Amino acid sequence: MNIAIASGKGGTGKTTLSTNLAMLLAESQKVVLSDLDVEEPNSGLFIEAELLHEENKFKMIPEWTKDKCTLCGICQDVCNFHAVIQLGTKIMVFPQLCHSCYACSELCPTEALPMIPKKMGVLKHFNSGNLSFIESRLDIGEEQAVPLIAQTIQYVNENFSDNIIRIYDAPPGTSCPVIEATKDADFVMLVTEPTPFGLHDLKLAMETMRELKKDFGVVVNRYGIGNDDVLKYCTTEAIPILAKIPNDRRIAELYSSGKLIYNQHPEVRKQLDSIKNCILELNQMSAR
Repeated sequence: MNIAIASGKGGTGKTTLSTNLAMLLAESQKVVLSDLDVEEPNSGLFIEAELLHEENKFKMIPEWTKDKCTLCGICQDVCNFHAVIQLGTKIMVFPQLCHSCYACSELCPTEALPMIPKKMGVLKHFNSGNLSFIESRLDIGEEQAVPLIAQTIQYVNENFSDNIIRIYDAPPGTSCPVIEATKDADFVMLVTEPTPFGLHDLKLAMETMRELKKDFGVVVNRYGIGNDDVLKYCTTEAIPILAKIPNDRRIAELYSSGKLIYNQHPEVRKQLDSIKNCILELNQMSAR
């Protein structure tokens, strides 16, 4: 079963939930945790594990072959992202805009735009007991996270069986990287905080998940600050609240020290046990 942990904004506690929930589940079964926030992955700060595998990841970019080109202009016409432009007697390629759709290359009548691999990031595979941890990191200067997220999910699909629970720590927001990270999820946990900002961005995340036709529930982090508007909204919309993680200075101290929380804070353990039971129940239902 694929569980994506997402939110409408950054800083709500996705990584806190992802790492602690994965380690809790790993006490009794095999689990895969993948950090898909490839622009700034930080789940690894809380996971002590042995590096098993590392590989560079590439995306395919067209490279202009001047001698073959007839300057017909087809490549510029078919590129929806303006990554290929004809300027006089030259064809200019902008790798940062290219989405590797192959249209310019495949439709070029003289094969003057072959696709060339360009490094975009690094994937690392770690192991700690029952926990397999996958982290991908986008190279500095790379602007598109989606291709690396897609290749990371592909790596998980190719290397782990379907009966292992997979947790995806998704990027924040509601843009293309989040869509890529959640589109194949069986269930999405939306992490929010009980503040006006938290509610506003939670609504955006909910609308996105509804467009994707995803089942989802809400985890309220830093419960005890702000107001009850998030709880009231979820009740009105019949959205399940999976857990309420308290606002506690001890949690902040552990987190800022790079330590896991569930094994040192009884109330957090209780709330995560509730989420764990929900996941196991959903997993049994999906297996039927």
